[in-house]
Amino acid sequence: MIGPNRPQDRDNFFGATLLPCGSHCGPPLGSKPPRIQPPPHSLSPTASATASLRQLLDSLSREQRRNQELLASLAFALRSFTNLNRFLELVPLVAARLMEADGALLLPFQANGQLWRDQFQGTPPDRSRDLLRQLAGLNDTSLLASAGEAGLVAHLDQLVAQHWGEGAVVGTSVVARSRQRGRLYVFGPAGGSGWSNGHRRHGQLVADLTGVALENDALLQERRRHERLDRQLSTGAEIQAQLLPDHCPVIEGVELAARCRPAYLVGGDYYDFIPTRPQLQGRGREQGRWALVMGDVMGKGVPASLLMTLLRGMLRAEVLTGFPPDRILHDLNQLAQEDLAHSHRFVTLFYSDFDPASRLLRYANAAHNPPLVWRRQGQQVERLDAPGLLIGLEEEADYGCEQTVLEPGDVLLCYTDGVTEAAGISGERFEEQRLITCLQEACCAGLGAQAILDQLFARLDRFVGRDRPLEDDASLVVLKVKELPALASLPS
Repeated sequence: MIGPNRPQDRDNFFGATLLPCGSHCGPPLGSKPPRIQPPPHSLSPTASATASLRQLLDSLSREQRRNQELLASLAFALRSFTNLNRFLELVPLVAARLMEADGALLLPFQANGQLWRDQFQGTPPDRSRDLLRQLAGLNDTSLLASAGEAGLVAHLDQLVAQHWGEGAVVGTSVVARSRQRGRLYVFGPAGGSGWSNGHRRHGQLVADLTGVALENDALLQERRRHERLDRQLSTGAEIQAQLLPDHCPVIEGVELAARCRPAYLVGGDYYDFIPTRPQLQGRGREQGRWALVMGDVMGKGVPASLLMTLLRGMLRAEVLTGFPPDRILHDLNQLAQEDLAHSHRFVTLFYSDFDPASRLLRYANAAHNPPLVWRRQGQQVERLDAPGLLIGLEEEADYGCEQTVLEPGDVLLCYTDGVTEAAGISGERFEEQRLITCLQEACCAGLGAQAILDQLFARLDRFVGRDRPLEDDASLVVLKVKELPALASLPS
């Protein structure tokens, strides 16, 4: 580069052109003389200050545009990247450039407060590699147990400062939802003048965006976990629906209707119709003895559903023995004792068997809600109950056995406590008496089993509110003995 004090520079600066001797050195005749610019050293102090100020403003404007572009690129990565690792790789680079630093280091924490070693990031790689290796070797259990979260941060600050040596180090916390989610360090040269408040604000802004990214990733992982759980629950609900009878069997002389409405996707209510002689087919099965069961596992959701499935298998095996209801409940209680004790849950169960030929109903009750019988003859409702403890409460529990004959037109209603304990808008419970009243109205109207079931659930929905879910699983089973056909009277 040519210096400003050399003659040729001054000549060129003034706009003159050196020509060989004998040539015309002046401007053409009739033309305006060239406009002569003053040399730099001849500028006034005011003009010189203005030029310097203009250069400073241009420099600040360029720096501002650069910072805006860096922050914009980080924000774009935050909303565009679905891979957290790709975003975290940019954080030290952007922080170092924004603060005009020699390097930067990002140490994120996991949700449980431990170091997230897989996501450690540093720049420049050659200088941060040893430090990252040293930090990755820390024992999380001893750190958190001895000093907690604050002690972990202080220990990290000390290690980073010792490793960097004489250079300036600035550390800021990565926070999300008022929780410490990491530390961001920025390194400067030894003996440097430090960083301005603007630089520090830029570093804090990068740390805050990092906290948002970590929280977004945690929410995304939580949503995916819930989606997997929902899929599993949906599969469980399908399996449970297959375990419950998809339709009521044909039993000679009676109409059947049943429905289970779980509070969640899966539930602990259980009802079943089991032939005591499954080897019979066709009309022989329709005329044979059938077991009618209504049960309720304490609790809701997946645990209750799993226990209900286990109980169903045990009970179906017991029915094949042909024992009376009290013996079946006794044996079932002993079989399920160990499994129910481990789960700390109990089961209420009403078990009965019905003979279509004699219309005799034998039953035993393990502390379940007593079924209701509407008698057509007196148009009154009776409760069917028998002594007995919960299944799983005592290993040697005894159960009583009762029996009754269902006459033509009589209606048997089995239900779970999710029906009578359903809460209305005012907080009042549906209760047994309201169920009895609704049953009498439906039976006096001469409705069939399915129509009675539909009317009872419709009345329950109106009481609870159609847009409000049930607090517990609700199940109903309706058995109506068909009325004998009336004989036509002969003319006199």
